[in-house]
Amino acid sequence: MNIIEEVKQKSDIVEIVGQYTRLTRAGKNLKGLCPFHSEKHGSFFIYPDQQRWHCFGACNEGGDVFSFIMKQQNIDFGDALRMLAEKAGVEVPVMGRQKEDKDKFDKLYQVNQTAARYFHNILINTDYGEKARSYVLKRGLNDKAIRDFQLGFSLNSRDALKVYLLDKGFTEKELLEAGVITKIEGKDSHDVFRNRLMFPITDIRGRCCGFGGRTFEENQAKYINSPQSPIFDKSGNLYGIHLASQSIRKQDLAVLVEGYMDVIMAHQYGFNNVVASMGTAVTDKQMNMVKKFTKNLVLSLDSDAAGEEAMLRCVEYENLIGNEIKVAIMPPGVDPDDVIRKDESMWKKLVADSIPVIDYTFDMVTSKLNMSTAKDKTIAAGRLMPIIAEIEDRIRRAHYLQKLSRLVGVRVRELETMVKKPIKYNEYGNKKDKSRPAATIRPAFSQPIEEYCLTLLLQFPKLKYFKHRLKPEYFENSENREIFMALSQTEDTEAIKSMLDYTIWDYLDDLLKKEVPSDKIEQKMSVCTLRLHEKYLRGLEMKREVIFAAEAESKGSMAELNKLEEQGIEVSNELREVFTKMSEGGLYRGVINETGKQQEKQKNRKA
Repeated sequence: MNIIEEVKQKSDIVEIVGQYTRLTRAGKNLKGLCPFHSEKHGSFFIYPDQQRWHCFGACNEGGDVFSFIMKQQNIDFGDALRMLAEKAGVEVPVMGRQKEDKDKFDKLYQVNQTAARYFHNILINTDYGEKARSYVLKRGLNDKAIRDFQLGFSLNSRDALKVYLLDKGFTEKELLEAGVITKIEGKDSHDVFRNRLMFPITDIRGRCCGFGGRTFEENQAKYINSPQSPIFDKSGNLYGIHLASQSIRKQDLAVLVEGYMDVIMAHQYGFNNVVASMGTAVTDKQMNMVKKFTKNLVLSLDSDAAGEEAMLRCVEYENLIGNEIKVAIMPPGVDPDDVIRKDESMWKKLVADSIPVIDYTFDMVTSKLNMSTAKDKTIAAGRLMPIIAEIEDRIRRAHYLQKLSRLVGVRVRELETMVKKPIKYNEYGNKKDKSRPAATIRPAFSQPIEEYCLTLLLQFPKLKYFKHRLKPEYFENSENREIFMALSQTEDTEAIKSMLDYTIWDYLDDLLKKEVPSDKIEQKMSVCTLRLHEKYLRGLEMKREVIFAAEAESKGSMAELNKLEEQGIEVSNELREVFTKMSEGGLYRGVINETGKQQEKQKNRKA
């Protein structure tokens, strides 16, 4: 038994969840108010037999005891494991390289946090910070906002911070690795940030991982950030996420802006669901971070050329977060912090009136063209068709194809021939309902089929095109879900390992070492994908039946019962599509046999 299995066995999900919400009996299961969003009627269910939880309300997700703690505490898998292990009296070994890395990272966080306090004190309590204080007050920030975001000021000195931190007991090597000082070969090291208003950047857990700095000099870059470091990746963080995460979850909406001041001003005025990309570019890592808290995202980026390119790139992220992304259209030349400071109601209206990013893209592309000419119609179609081709939802794709068809006066069939690859239809040919809850019931063969699927993806990189057909919620076990999410970003084993907590490394190595016949792997992977989808749908149906029975017994509203019945019809139809696909494949039994053999080998090894 590995450490993950031991902690899971010794952690009763009813006891753990009961610390955060009051649970009452609903047949053999339990129900209560969801601890992750506000609601009047309990939509949160616990299934003691499976040690699973599921929210049928705004969250529309579920999982095991690890995923519950991860969501509740805003922590990663490793920290959730260690937290539960401590409660269960299980010792999590930290040895060798893993301990060295942990100690190193902890030290780098300490360097940054000490630097943040140093900068903050200069801004608040010294004459050196007067110029920066005047600037932030002129921008309309109050004392609370300055404290909440721990704004600071760096002295116009070559090595003031370096001397201070060395005096605190840190080494020059640690300062270099943390990115607060830099060194050119043959010269002494010196501070990275000088004479700048300082914005500490924190991770989801509130740890200072880096800095942004705004200059007061005319001949310097206006903003600079900490360099890439073992604890700082600008493309993988969102400014303000630590302070915004709870509001994003409660409001079920995130608003993404560009700059530090936009976020601070928004929070000062009570718009606590606002975060920043720290630059115009939006990355898949940032989208994955947003997805942890909501699937509803509104963009409010600059309307310049870089901002427009960001909007074009954001279309592909709709598939990543599983929902339509919207755009709040700002008045020309105005930033969000200007709007919020001058007229709160206008900001509310801009967010409320946001339009789908694809509609915005249509307007953005065609506004610069003369759509009465054949040449510009061709240009418009050439730019918009690849974007439309990426839409997974069949109905939305058809809608925008028809819109473009009317715009350029060309039949849909002719437009489809313009892209090199065919229009991607949903794996099963029907609309993906993003509002349905994730699977959590544990049917037969669920763990072996998950492991077999991951083994194929890990050992055969050419199967990477199958990844877009899978979703994280198809994987019931948190450790499998963590590996799949890392695998979705890269095929490099070391890179995958670096994204995972060290407690999962041994399990990952086991998957990489499994013996898998290499014949017909594409067909086997196809069947695995279908099998996981079937398991997901069966889980939906079983859970729907449970909540339907509970609602009927408690004489729930007819509207709720009708909604559940409609969901049942949708699931049945989708299952029928899956069965049709599997019967066409002809390899279903072979894949099940292989997973069965692997399960038997695993039992023998444990024995």
